Amino acid sequence: MSRIGKSPITIPDGVTLNVAEGVVTVKGKLGELTQEFSDITIKVEDGTVTLERPSDKKDVRAKHGLYRSLIFNMIEGVSKGWTKELELIGVGYRASNQGQKLDLAVGFSHNIVFEIAPEVKVETVSEKGKNPIVKLTSHDKQLVGQVAAKIRAFRKPEPYKGKGIKFVGEIIRRKAGKSA
Repeated sequence: MSRIGKSPITIPDGVTLNVAEGVVTVKGKLGELTQEFSDITIKVEDGTVTLERPSDKKDVRAKHGLYRSLIFNMIEGVSKGWTKELELIGVGYRASNQGQKLDLAVGFSHNIVFEIAPEVKVETVSEKGKNPIVKLTSHDKQLVGQVAAKIRAFRKPEPYKGKGIKFVGEIIRRKAGKSA
């Protein structure tokens, strides 16, 4: 039995969870999320959600923990929200935003202008003497992660000097350069 799938999820105040015909809808103060589910029975009782699987087939066992994690992430998202922070490391690397357009100067001949989904709030922080930081906030964990990964893909951190776009707290394996 899946250890993750067995543990119940408590529903906080201000969040409503509705299960109908294989679709789970979660509403909260930050928004609404829906997700389709199959092969797993979802029970909502007294402010807790439990997931049970009807059989021990391999694909059903695999979905047990996955669906529990997805429902937990949906509940956390509509109640607290999810945030990802990206740090730009390099001389002359800058970030600014005008509404939902993120303008990145990361060492190419032209700036990169990236249109961000309307569900994700973008904020740029530039302090003198510190690396610029891009903050992405939303109620959808999958969307925040996808947008952050696309931004990071413009200039991945390289192992010699560490220049590039990295997640805050990410550790980059460094390599020794040419030894003279």
